[in-house]
Amino acid sequence: MGNRDAGPKTTTSLFGFAVNDLIEQLKQGSQEAFQALVAECSHNVISTCYGLLGNAEDAEDTAQDVFIEVYKSVYRFRKESDLNTWIYRIAINKSLDLLRKRKRKKRIGDLRALFHAKAKAANTPHRRLEEAERKEILRQQIALLAKNKRIALVLSQYEKLSNRQIATIMGSSEAAVESLLHRARANLRKHLATYFEKRTESPAG
Repeated sequence: MGNRDAGPKTTTSLFGFAVNDLIEQLKQGSQEAFQALVAECSHNVISTCYGLLGNAEDAEDTAQDVFIEVYKSVYRFRKESDLNTWIYRIAINKSLDLLRKRKRKKRIGDLRALFHAKAKAANTPHRRLEEAERKEILRQQIALLAKNKRIALVLSQYEKLSNRQIATIMGSSEAAVESLLHRARANLRKHLATYFEKRTESPAG
């Protein structure tokens, strides 16, 4: 998971381990192999969790749960599967579990790539306040999307995964993912438009 733009790592090395060897070492309870896996994958796991949870502390706590699950369940991992995909699925499931348990559907990750415009104004306190408000509005509106749409958006826009990778993670086809992303973006635009229309119509104060 160290390189989001590259394909799945099935034959490359990981801190001195070939991936297949790493898996075997993990199955044997090797702490060295486990530390190598955490060092390589922790950044992307936290990033994925944050993309769904929208809270840094929750993301770090959930990432710890992800690696605990990896360590406990690696004996069930099959060599013909992809290690990256397996870890992504665990990260997504753990994040969704937390959202369900705490009912924090409003705390969804910041997908800045959906707003392609870059801030040109000076980084004033007023500008920072506007930016914080924009992020919170975005989180609230993404929370209105269906679960699969939220997951696909996070993996595409925040994690920069290809439709093919997302399809593998979600157990779907590339065509289905493309359609899902199209509908998710369209729905998000509608939610945002409705939100700003209501805010414009509301009386000041």
